[in-house]
Amino acid sequence: MTLLVITLIIAGLLLLGAELIIIPGFGIAGILGIASLVGSCWVAFSYISTTAGVIAIAVNIVLVVVTTLLMLRSKTWKKLSLSTNIDSKVDVAPQLKGVVAGEKGVTVSRLAPGGKVQIGKEILEAFTRDTIIEAGTAVEVSEIEENKIYVKTI
Repeated sequence: MTLLVITLIIAGLLLLGAELIIIPGFGIAGILGIASLVGSCWVAFSYISTTAGVIAIAVNIVLVVVTTLLMLRSKTWKKLSLSTNIDSKVDVAPQLKGVVAGEKGVTVSRLAPGGKVQIGKEILEAFTRDTIIEAGTAVEVSEIEENKIYVKTI
């Protein structure tokens, strides 16, 4: 019976740990973990002795507190989390590429309302405000707003 008590305590701790780290929210794993810990105390009281039951309660309390503190330490989460930073950008601002309002180009794809435009040697993403512009149409940059290029037909 002692082995059953130990097994229930370990299973309870593992289920509570899985509930805290792997499974979001409080669900079946958490309920089963708590039930396993309570069951270990019940088995110890019922089948071993009162002293064993009190020891099981004390061990459960200590292990749950220690395990929770270990899981909540920042170093534990740093070991489990992804530590790479994304520092790249998809594209630079159009102004840095030399695109200014009034510059002319040609659409590479259909703009409905967004698509590709060739301005000089650069192929850029551009948008139109009110119409659909077919591919191969001559366009002019009407404005650049928040790094978005807006064009109109010439």
